[in-house]
Amino acid sequence: MDQLPIGLIVLIVFIVIILANSIRILREYERGVIFRLGRLVGGDGVKGPGLILLVPVIDKMVKVSLRVVVMDVPTQDIITRDNVSVKVNAVVYCRVVEPQKAVVAVENYLLATSQFSQTTLRSVLGQSELDDLLSQREKINIKLQQIIDMHTEPWGVKVSNVEVKQIDLPQEMQRAMAKQAEAERERRSKVIAAEGEFQASQRLADASKILAEQPSSLTLRYLQTLREIATENNSTTIFPIPIDILKPFMEKKENKE
Repeated sequence: MDQLPIGLIVLIVFIVIILANSIRILREYERGVIFRLGRLVGGDGVKGPGLILLVPVIDKMVKVSLRVVVMDVPTQDIITRDNVSVKVNAVVYCRVVEPQKAVVAVENYLLATSQFSQTTLRSVLGQSELDDLLSQREKINIKLQQIIDMHTEPWGVKVSNVEVKQIDLPQEMQRAMAKQAEAERERRSKVIAAEGEFQASQRLADASKILAEQPSSLTLRYLQTLREIATENNSTTIFPIPIDILKPFMEKKENKE
């Protein structure tokens, strides 16, 4: 069997390479932005998913993923509106909704979104006070998402959610907040104790009025108290003597004098 000419072998290899570069397969979550002689094909130039045929040498394709990208925003040093220095980091959830804009309108849409997220985080949190930053985090997350999404929309990027992950406070501020919380709890305990004393005094006043109307009830109360003391294992029993019992002896002493 005669060997194939070298020229034919080179031609076959060239055809195989051309066909390999002309046939592309895109997954369900991928889109291809096709440029023909430097211009978008068919207006938007977006093809896929599935089998894509390219014109050799003339067409160039850039693949873009439509999946959600979870992007960490590095820790930022922020001074709040009430002059408290904190360190804050966040996470941004975004995805490409218009592949042609993500390729044509911006050089690197992930880097651009990350950088803009950092500046927006510093700007928005710098306008908030520390108490709002700690207690109204959901409101701040919504505001961040709206601002970032508005500026990334021309790039074909949709920011679906922004979450402030962690807020690091200085040690001095943590101690001050702990003292404030302790003082607040102590204040509440004192108020509750004072309220209990006030209610108890009202009940005692009502009880004294009832006992004043029925003098014999006071003696019964003495006996009841004695019974309660006797039930306990005490070696000493204190018996309260009504002052009315001693009153005749005191009057007799005064008359003699």
